Amino acid sequence: MVHLWVRAESRPNEDRVGLTPEGAAALIGAGIKLTIEQSPHRVLPLADYIAAGAELAPEGSWPSAPRDAIIFGLKELPEDGTPLIHRHIMFGHAYKGQTAGRVLLDRFAAGGGMLYDLEYLVDPGGRRVAAFGYWAGYAGAAVATMALIAQMHGAICEPIAAMPDAARLRAAIAPGLAALSKPPRVIIIGAKGRVGTGATDFCRAMGLEVTPWDMAETAHGGPFPEILDHAIFLNCILAMPGVPVFVPESATTAPRALRVIGDIACDPGSDFSPIKVYDRITDWAAPALRVHDAPPLDVIAIDNLPSLLPRESSQDYAAQLLPSLMTLDRIDQGVWARAKSTFDQHIDTA
Repeated sequence: MVHLWVRAESRPNEDRVGLTPEGAAALIGAGIKLTIEQSPHRVLPLADYIAAGAELAPEGSWPSAPRDAIIFGLKELPEDGTPLIHRHIMFGHAYKGQTAGRVLLDRFAAGGGMLYDLEYLVDPGGRRVAAFGYWAGYAGAAVATMALIAQMHGAICEPIAAMPDAARLRAAIAPGLAALSKPPRVIIIGAKGRVGTGATDFCRAMGLEVTPWDMAETAHGGPFPEILDHAIFLNCILAMPGVPVFVPESATTAPRALRVIGDIACDPGSDFSPIKVYDRITDWAAPALRVHDAPPLDVIAIDNLPSLLPRESSQDYAAQLLPSLMTLDRIDQGVWARAKSTFDQHIDTA
């Protein structure tokens, strides 16, 4: 019998979960044993999982789970260096040369475990079967708007916290926007993708003036002076070879209307980052990094933006992922076999 163990998330400001109680009931109905850890932060009620038939385990007890259990979480494991003996489903951030990723792969090598990286669960055409991208874009656009409003009051964006839902997030931002003399202009690069769609939906819901760009508008490779004509730039393009530079280092001192960059893709450590005016991520306590004064230019670069709306992002993601979880009894096939192949390629070179 397949045994899926849903662990509690240990990262601060992480209330999301990749499985809903309804999904739990479906898995149990299909003959999968389900264990769920207690968590003081998980956005969906523990009682609903228990009512669906899941077994309860203490928070953080997954290291002592039966060796054949598949451990399922979203974000990073505690960085304690212990060998990993289980199969894990999670976002590993381990395949793009990240320092922490190499350490994680070493832990799997030491323990004989395996990583099924959620980012690399793909269909036969290479498209991800589940992604949080829409809500990353939505939340990223919201925080960038908050940063611009703060600037208009001579301040920098204050700490952020999770919101109950998107409607209340919009309601919290609306008064600040209404106080501006006119709606800010926003340029979104990658507007046709999942992330860009979420960013566009937020901006249009708030009445902002949106310039949606995608591959056609950036195909010439730059420069892109049009970006500097907008108050907010939202980058929804992942850093990878071939991506042009959208904001060069010289942009800070150039004549510009640009005041806020929301780097939703958020990969400042990559050589291929298209935004060259900053070098580190930001966080919930300090969402904006001021990279220039007079006029100000702030960068938002938070790497867990969907957690700002944990209920909606969890429900959406879990619905996308459930069909793949339902095939865990055939883990040597399909989406899981492709993820294992990716892991095997990288563990051999770690």
